Amino acid sequence: MTPPKKLAPSFTAPSSLGRDVSLSDYRGRYVVLYFYPASFTYGCTRETVRFRDATEELRALDADIIGVSPDSLETQCRFAEHYQAKFPIVADPDSAIAREYGVVFPILPRIKRVTFVIDPEGYLVGRFHHELQFERHVDDALAYLRAVRGAG
Repeated sequence: MTPPKKLAPSFTAPSSLGRDVSLSDYRGRYVVLYFYPASFTYGCTRETVRFRDATEELRALDADIIGVSPDSLETQCRFAEHYQAKFPIVADPDSAIAREYGVVFPILPRIKRVTFVIDPEGYLVGRFHHELQFERHVDDALAYLRAVRGAG
């Protein structure tokens, strides 16, 4: 028996694009939603740059990217500008979105490095968690989308 599909928790939050971003804005397309602990750190920077470099390939697979970390909106804007991320990076300073997605460490006051794939109907269909192999998130999301889209 397969488990029932679970709707992705909805959210609306300020982003590096200079406007609020809502998950519902992306209905009809896949969303690659990645959570990372802190902007401007080594692993988070490498992960974001990998997503930036894969943006066109992901869009060709009908997927958009949203990054989320507990940093302030000001930090998210500087981070996105500095690394030329053309997708929204959301400020989640109280980790409310992270808690909804279950990606907050139970004891440590920090969020986990987790990437979700959300289908065009808003259901969670993929989850990838690699704390130290941060570059795998892009590869896993691409492999999943290629498989479901029949592109590879």
